[in-house]
Amino acid sequence: MSDTEASQLAYGPTEFDDHDHLPTSTGLSHEKLTMWAFLGSECLLFGSLISVYLLLRNKPDELSIDVGPKASDLFDIPFTSVSSFVLLMSSLTMVLAVQAIVAGDDRQTRLWLATTATFGAVFLAGQVYEFTIFYNEGLGFTTNISSSAFFTLTGFHGVHVSLGIIMLASLWFMSHTGRLTQRNAETVEIVGLYWHFVDIVWIVIFGIVYLIP
Repeated sequence: MSDTEASQLAYGPTEFDDHDHLPTSTGLSHEKLTMWAFLGSECLLFGSLISVYLLLRNKPDELSIDVGPKASDLFDIPFTSVSSFVLLMSSLTMVLAVQAIVAGDDRQTRLWLATTATFGAVFLAGQVYEFTIFYNEGLGFTTNISSSAFFTLTGFHGVHVSLGIIMLASLWFMSHTGRLTQRNAETVEIVGLYWHFVDIVWIVIFGIVYLIP
């Protein structure tokens, strides 16, 4: 009896026989377990960045003569709320993409992957616009210690969104060329885990940075 057949007997005929991701002793595939471990380390990273921001956002900068404005003085809450809503909606479209590939609907899979990536790009464009406004108002990365903490935290999140968009674009291209099919549904699910994590992190950042006075 092969390893694949043994896995089918142990975990059922429908969970793992349509793709090559074999389960570990936890019941998760190695790829999915690795993603969960990676997301755990990312929680530590963002937890540290948020803690540093909370410590420094109201700390006076004794090393600068011209401390400039704080980021909180320039926030446009309605604008950021709209871009945050767009990013939040991308989690819904990501779920629809996973459901589509599980159902074997390649066309719908590409549609929802493209929609999710587009929503992410709109959010990034809004963040770039916001940073540009801040810079024009005299708030740069090195203006004061508070601005450094703000740009580091939100910038790191922006980098993660960019990586997620690259992943989504890669999946769309693979589906378009026939290399991403129903057999690879778990690959889309794993990318979906990363994307949902990015969205959840932004909800926390938005609440702490923009809404808490």
